[in-house]
Amino acid sequence: MRIVNAAGRLGLVVDGGMIDVESASGGLFAPEIQTVYGRWNEFVAWADAAPAEPDRELANDMLGPPAPQPRQVFAIGLNYFDHAEEAGMEPPTDSMVVFTKFPSSITGPFATIKVPPGSVDWETELVVVIGEPAYRVSQADAWRHVAGLTVGQDISEREMQFRPPSPQFNLAKSFPGFSPIGPVLVTMEEFADRDDIKIGCELNGEQMQLGRTGNMIFSVPRIIAELSSTLPLLAGDVIFTGTPAGIGWSRVPRKLIQPGDELVTTAETIGTMRHRFVARDEVGT
Repeated sequence: MRIVNAAGRLGLVVDGGMIDVESASGGLFAPEIQTVYGRWNEFVAWADAAPAEPDRELANDMLGPPAPQPRQVFAIGLNYFDHAEEAGMEPPTDSMVVFTKFPSSITGPFATIKVPPGSVDWETELVVVIGEPAYRVSQADAWRHVAGLTVGQDISEREMQFRPPSPQFNLAKSFPGFSPIGPVLVTMEEFADRDDIKIGCELNGEQMQLGRTGNMIFSVPRIIAELSSTLPLLAGDVIFTGTPAGIGWSRVPRKLIQPGDELVTTAETIGTMRHRFVARDEVGT
């Protein structure tokens, strides 16, 4: 199953377009996609018997983030050995590096993003959206709590991120638009191997990152088990799972996002995001 946030409405993707869930369900489900995660199992049961014919067209410019208003956004740092190596840091093996991205940084898969002053970088990531709430769950049960997967960019302003005397990961990764996700949310049965998905990105047509989630140090089940051992994961929460090698900050010379650049992010089975960047003072403040 593939679901979308299309023009602010929850849609079920089918050949030829989408089914508007509120209309097709006779109002059983609200039009806002974020509300469906609180009723995920009920929604899946309904979708299995939903009509197969589209009732609306679907175009890229309609698409918003598939989890636009999560209550919690988690991110995992240094979760690929090759990324830890390029960063010149020891890879974690016993416990995860965890930080947050504030929910106001979420944007859609085809947005224009404003570039603040500093050094703005990309990080392609597999993104998990929680369905059934998870608290103190085992790795064996973790996938049961996942609504689906999408792709995201953990965009980062590196100067703020590493500013002494104390790093500012949370703020540096939470400027407006710095957490784009999309274009769709894909459920587990759609993947050939949910534990090994190819992800990558291109900047202005040049390949910057290309990796597979099977190379993560901490797998999706382990991430969910470890996060939920401390606090509840809520329906609709978002987890950025880490990035493979190829970020701009570690290149010699450094390569960073500039106004006018285009970043294209892909994940097999999930699809493609495309973002254009403008100077922050070009559009409002």
